[in-house]
Amino acid sequence: MSESSLAEMLRARGLRLTPQRQLVLEAVLELGHATPEQVHTAVREVASGVNITTIYRTLELLERLGLVTHTHLSHGSPTYHAAGEHQHVHLVCRECGAIDEVDPSMVQPLADELAEQRGFTLDIGHVSFFGVCGRCQDGGTK
Repeated sequence: MSESSLAEMLRARGLRLTPQRQLVLEAVLELGHATPEQVHTAVREVASGVNITTIYRTLELLERLGLVTHTHLSHGSPTYHAAGEHQHVHLVCRECGAIDEVDPSMVQPLADELAEQRGFTLDIGHVSFFGVCGRCQDGGTK
């Protein structure tokens, strides 16, 4: 997203584009999947005075605007990524912490069965599977 389109989106909601908002969005886009703490570290490399509270508030605003979304990939903080990305399922390695993505079609049969048998609509964009990646299973040689 360009700076001008972000500015227009914010102005339409009676808000203004601040350097902090721009930096937080850029950090999320650059990092891919990032916790607020990781975004904070990236932003502080450019603007050392930005505190963690500003990061959390800005991420919440960007999510309300539909620019980022979050998922829970651990017991800690949520992980944010760009909302414009294709929907995907997360694979999280419990050994090394690597995060991989797979196409939602892999879990679509499960989603369909849950809908049919339970009347439950699965939010595939928030699905995360935890396990051990192939590299860790092979002792880091893969």
